[in-house]
Amino acid sequence: MRLDKFLKVSRIIKRRTVANEACDASRVTINGRPAKASAQVKEGDILEIAFGNNPLKVEVLSIQETVKKDEAKEMYKVL
Repeated sequence: MRLDKFLKVSRIIKRRTVANEACDASRVTINGRPAKASAQVKEGDILEIAFGNNPLKVEVLSIQETVKKDEAKEMYKVL
């Protein structure tokens, strides 16, 4: 799954365009490497997202195309 779509589906970032902009600004890394929005995400990857002064580090637990709002938090684990 594309990185920008995963961020939106998992509700880490609310809109895909915002996720795209975060990736373009090099604020998102996959396993320690800067990632573009089109980068592929797979289970077990470690994502780091820089939200201003609050960096967020998560591990991808599952990849799903669509998910209910209540189940979105089960797609990742905050580290």
